[in-house]
Amino acid sequence: MSAPSRVGHLPSAVETAAADSPDLPFYAAAEKIYPREVHGRFASARRAAVIGLLGLFYGVAWLPWHGHQALLFDLPARKFHIFGLTLWPQDFLYLALLLIIAALSLFFFTALAGRLWCGYACPQTVWSELFIWIEQWTEGSRSRRMKLDRSPWTLEKWLRKGSKQMLWVALAALTGFTFVGYFTPIRTLGGQLLAGAAGGWATFWVGLYGLATYGNAGFLREQVCKYMCPYARFQSAMFDKDTLIISYDVARGEPRGRGGRGGDCVDCTLCVQACPTGIDIRNGLQYECIACAACIDACDAVMDKIGRPRGLIRYTTENALQSRAPRLMRARLLVYLALLAGASGALGLSLLTRTPLILDVLRDRNALYREVEGGERIENAYLLKIVNEDDAPHRYRLSVTGPAGLTLVEPREPISVASGSVATLAARLQAPTSAAAGVHTVEFTLAAIDARSSVRERSRFLGPQP
Repeated sequence: MSAPSRVGHLPSAVETAAADSPDLPFYAAAEKIYPREVHGRFASARRAAVIGLLGLFYGVAWLPWHGHQALLFDLPARKFHIFGLTLWPQDFLYLALLLIIAALSLFFFTALAGRLWCGYACPQTVWSELFIWIEQWTEGSRSRRMKLDRSPWTLEKWLRKGSKQMLWVALAALTGFTFVGYFTPIRTLGGQLLAGAAGGWATFWVGLYGLATYGNAGFLREQVCKYMCPYARFQSAMFDKDTLIISYDVARGEPRGRGGRGGDCVDCTLCVQACPTGIDIRNGLQYECIACAACIDACDAVMDKIGRPRGLIRYTTENALQSRAPRLMRARLLVYLALLAGASGALGLSLLTRTPLILDVLRDRNALYREVEGGERIENAYLLKIVNEDDAPHRYRLSVTGPAGLTLVEPREPISVASGSVATLAARLQAPTSAAAGVHTVEFTLAAIDARSSVRERSRFLGPQP
């Protein structure tokens, strides 16, 4: 008999079933998915994306650029080196614009063609695909992997499983090392690790990211997409009836059957076997679908064999499935496109007009002014901070404008500032007492002698009250 429910609480179906069958588990362990290897145009595109993205990830970290790593996020020095561009904390605006562009791109492409990011460019998809390739190479096809897992432990099984794990661990370690190499010069990091002289934090982060890669791509795989990634939960909010999604043509495929009976679907389940998340696309669009299009390639191969046209499973829209004319350009896409173009244009313009030079002028607050030359002239003192954000050293010349007769007493010689460094120096201005009475605005101009860059900064020049 079922246990009595609490007051004001209606027992759910799960509670009732659990009470009637005490041995029924509340949670079922996730079944391992064995993705079937498929060939086709989408598999080729996905393979090219994986090779290209991984090639960039593992290769760019080793590219030199004018004496430093081409792409290096040097957090201790608070500098980001992006090829010929060096960004400082003052350049946070560029990072904000870049994040806005990334978000708008995600919105635009999702509204246009669904989860393209998930299927072709997401790191979880890319590394899972690579780990699956290793698994297929060491353990064989889908049926052989399933048979191997069910078989008792033999020497062959130990060798196949062991070689797979060794390759997984090596790849995960390389990934962790490369990732940390974007924050610490990778050649220095590699030498320290080989010599056993790497710092504790560097070793910790290499191990942590290597372990995360090993666990996520080797074991969790689709569980990350289904349960940990928030994108799968809100993606439907960006879909509409004209969004390109992977769909099964029910009108053409049903009723399912073999031997030419019924619709075109022969119920071979190859689309399910090829799916890396283990769903059946014939049941309709599901949040677990990552739009990798493996089911399309599998189905197209079957249609070719039975002499039926391709496209039983295809990229299409809800309106197209209902024989309505699809609309490619619509209000939502135009808004996303306009915002994306505006943000990209703002970022590009700001980078083109960016001056890799900062001048801060701080007036000496210890004295309002000082009389010199027997009271005929008034002198003000300032502290200058010059930041050379360029990758090359430069020499600068300082000039000032202000009240009549204003002269720069110090410094008069060109100022040399090394690349990526800050120079602090004192400056003194003098003006005739007759022209310096009261408060005046002075403008400092710092111009590079050996480059086209200059900045201006304003301050105050104080004299005796009239």
